[in-house]
Amino acid sequence: MEIKPTRVFDLINYHHNLYPDVPLYSYKKNKNWTNLYTDEFIQLINTTSKWLISLGVKPNDKIGLISENRYEWNILDFAIQQIGAIVVAVYPNIADNDYIHIFNHAEVKITFISNTILYNRIKNIQGDIPLLNSIYLFDQHDDYPHWLTLQKQEILGSDEELEARKAAVSTDDIASLVYTSGTTGKPKGVMLTHKNLLADTMSSEVSFPVTHHQRALSFLPVCHAYERVFHYVYIYKGLSIHYAESIDSIGEDMKEVKPHIFSAVPRVLEKVYEKIMKTGESLTGVKRLLFFWALRLGERYQFDDRSFWYNFQLAIARKLIFSKWREALGGQVLGIASGSAALQEKLIRIYTAAGINIYEGYGLTEAGPCLAVNDFKRGMKIGTVGVPLINIQIKLAEDGEILAKGDNIMLGYYKDEEATKEVLRDGWLYTGDIGQWIDGKYLKIIDRKKEMFKTSGGKYIVPQAIESKMVESPFIEQFMVIGEGQKFPAAFIVPSYTNLLEWAKTHAPSLVNLSKDRFLHCDEIFNQLSLELEKVNQIFGKWEQIKKFAIINSEFTVEGGELTPTLKMKRKIILEKYKAEYNTLYN
Repeated sequence: MEIKPTRVFDLINYHHNLYPDVPLYSYKKNKNWTNLYTDEFIQLINTTSKWLISLGVKPNDKIGLISENRYEWNILDFAIQQIGAIVVAVYPNIADNDYIHIFNHAEVKITFISNTILYNRIKNIQGDIPLLNSIYLFDQHDDYPHWLTLQKQEILGSDEELEARKAAVSTDDIASLVYTSGTTGKPKGVMLTHKNLLADTMSSEVSFPVTHHQRALSFLPVCHAYERVFHYVYIYKGLSIHYAESIDSIGEDMKEVKPHIFSAVPRVLEKVYEKIMKTGESLTGVKRLLFFWALRLGERYQFDDRSFWYNFQLAIARKLIFSKWREALGGQVLGIASGSAALQEKLIRIYTAAGINIYEGYGLTEAGPCLAVNDFKRGMKIGTVGVPLINIQIKLAEDGEILAKGDNIMLGYYKDEEATKEVLRDGWLYTGDIGQWIDGKYLKIIDRKKEMFKTSGGKYIVPQAIESKMVESPFIEQFMVIGEGQKFPAAFIVPSYTNLLEWAKTHAPSLVNLSKDRFLHCDEIFNQLSLELEKVNQIFGKWEQIKKFAIINSEFTVEGGELTPTLKMKRKIILEKYKAEYNTLYN
């Protein structure tokens, strides 16, 4: 009988014992896919662990890890954990001030970095991080401390000491500090133990539609708990993890890898859909008619109560049209996990009608991170995030706040007892999200508790509900509801310049040659966006309807400081940045 893992690093031996013939990772090297099997991976982990011991790394020491997705990240993840040290996984695209805060708060002494650009950034701010004494690079370059070269040059710790360190690691020990994205303030260090991460892994794996000897594609940052736990699930279930070469190569990588599963954020799925729509718009004659007939059919998709006639038409649409959609994703996808934000209901219907199953879920870093999912095995409901994962309890407080309990719930916030007490009470995690039950079993997310606000008339506004509907418009890229304490809600709109430009070629050709700034502020564009607002406003109460809006030329981005690394809007920063536009709306 196979022994279940009790520490995260036990997953590697578990995979090796059950699936030694399955590549653990696969990555591009000289344009070819290179497989890495568990026997070689275990050697790499152990050698790295012994090197860390020789560097003086002690149990509970914090080690930074800044890298895009690559197998070296995973080597360090497991090598650090199995000697009792703590992984501080950090996004490679955050601001310098965030690096300084996280490294100082976590007391990071050593960090590993993927490339020279990131290395130089950290080196430039090292003077502001007093405890950081060593920086190592994954890429090999002259004049930079390369981690593998140094391993070969130095005397490593002994096998006996490594085994003693591994044996001393408890399932209740902290495996990782994961710093929250910080939409409302400084990032907080979420303490996740081996038990937390493994509990969420075991709860999540039941819902996965895949099994051993199949393939997963990875392109979301593995430093985030969402993608990281998915990796642990893939390892546990005996899948091979293929790393996309880059965010720009995903389409080509899918055709080559033919993945059975991958995880995505809604924006990725929206961009795939937009690309498909662009292809459809270019069709003519019968092909165009069939494309948009299939699309309209997909928009009416339901999980149950479909008529015989609908299913008959759907079979034809899948054969003639939707099969090409699946081919674009590699042709073998069994499921796409979507998280981090709400996916448009229309897209869930269309993708599922196309035979591409979307597993939309919900969670937060503090919960290890997954809490609920639309699970084709246990129940699906469009417009909800599905049912609670097994072994996880969810209930609603009197004000609708979602509370969760289970072995997956974090230990607390590092060095922040006050913040911990605010969210962990009587064994329950207070998520800060507002939800409701649909049909007694499906969880629906209404909004972030801290993002809901009242108008001056005392009416509650729920931004997420409005925003998720507004961005269904092909002409709206991003949408942010504003107006706390004001007479009415208004909005900042980042238009879809590309789609509006296409629209203008037919409806307002005189605008096409204008600069982007002048184009987006023409009366014709304002009127078109007003029409889009009017369509959606009708489904909301009068007090919720958007009365005015300001057009924002530039997209909200992580690099610009308006979005967190998980693509959530930093509302306070956006409001401050566009204070003049805000004042114009309310003066």
